[in-house]
Amino acid sequence: MVEAAINIFKLPDLRRRLAFTAFILVIFRLVAHIPVPGVDRAALQAAFANNQLLGLLDLFSGGAMSLFSVAAMGVYPYITASIIIQLLLPLIPSLQALSKEGEAGRNKINQYTHWLTIPLAALQAFSQVSIMQSQYKVVSNFGLFNAETWLPSLAMIVTLTAGTVFCVWLGELITESGIGNGVSIIILGGIVARLPQGLGRTFLASTDLASNLWSIVVFLVIELLTIALIVIMEQGQRRIPVQYAKRIRGTRMYGGQSTHIPLRVNSAGMIPLIFANSFLIFPGIIASYFQISTNPLIKSVATAVYDTFYKGSTIYWVLYFLMVIGFTYFYATVTFQEQNLPDNLQKFGGFVPGIRPGKPTSEYLNKVLSRITLAGALYLGVVAVLPYFAQMFTGVQMMALSSTALLILVGVVLDTIRQMEAQLLMRHYEGFIKT
Repeated sequence: MVEAAINIFKLPDLRRRLAFTAFILVIFRLVAHIPVPGVDRAALQAAFANNQLLGLLDLFSGGAMSLFSVAAMGVYPYITASIIIQLLLPLIPSLQALSKEGEAGRNKINQYTHWLTIPLAALQAFSQVSIMQSQYKVVSNFGLFNAETWLPSLAMIVTLTAGTVFCVWLGELITESGIGNGVSIIILGGIVARLPQGLGRTFLASTDLASNLWSIVVFLVIELLTIALIVIMEQGQRRIPVQYAKRIRGTRMYGGQSTHIPLRVNSAGMIPLIFANSFLIFPGIIASYFQISTNPLIKSVATAVYDTFYKGSTIYWVLYFLMVIGFTYFYATVTFQEQNLPDNLQKFGGFVPGIRPGKPTSEYLNKVLSRITLAGALYLGVVAVLPYFAQMFTGVQMMALSSTALLILVGVVLDTIRQMEAQLLMRHYEGFIKT
């Protein structure tokens, strides 16, 4: 491992890519500290000090949200747009045809994703500022449909939208000229930047650290075990053997080799967590608008719904667990069907030993996928609700380093290591993983 790390810096191309990635992250962190004008800083700090969910969102934005900077929304509207486009691929024939046109088709789909990001970012900016204003009065004069405040309100929304587009552009630069997936690296940079402060607040929140030392030790052990679980499950896969029949073209023989199809235990990544979070946040957002109602019944119902979905009740965590499992199955099935593996195998003369090509192969692969996805779904569900149980047993608030943040951290690090491993092996250097 140490030798492989040294080998990275022996290669000028990799050194340049690493330096470029670090440079872009520095720019991102500078942008994250440029505040949007017209925000009441005192009210903003009070809002984040008393709200658990805002603290989690601030962790993912790298502190940009607590400062209400131009990068407060980060790259999350782009992620939402990517998920929407990916789910629409099997439903819209024209998009499905584009996905089969190779590099040109993927570039066109990526262009559509960027276009969709802009209205989604503008909508999220309006919703975010509206909620912050209605709940915490953090904006001095906000009202997009008010004759006196529409211009500064519009300027704020445009600024936040431009900040998201700029962050996505930085991520694209990392993908092209740096190391790793750029958008993921941007998210990773935000989480890592906020991590020390979040952990410090978590431990200093205890009234007597000496008496809670055991709880803190248990907390750290749980974090380490969670990281180990994530690494094992993210690397886990079921290899389906595939044999290609021999074909003769002219005087040359093709095929005849054996290979495998790697079906990952967690083929959905962190997307089920994002889906579940989005759906569970929505009822609280709607309820927040009715908390100012003059009708006592409406106000009490709205307050109960808001407290259930924003303050981490048992109902919230049960729903979270079930929705993560459901979305894992949904997303894994959609992405697997999009790959159309049975038809592609038959087209190129491949078959699974002991399974007839065509429909039997499709049924076999779907059966295997369903079984391993069950393990992946339960794993994601456990990781999702782990903060709830850890807080019950230790009394330490794990929101400072949530399981979702850990999943992102470990996933991005593993992906980046794989890319560096490939670069080293291409140049005949020994990689991180020894065989």
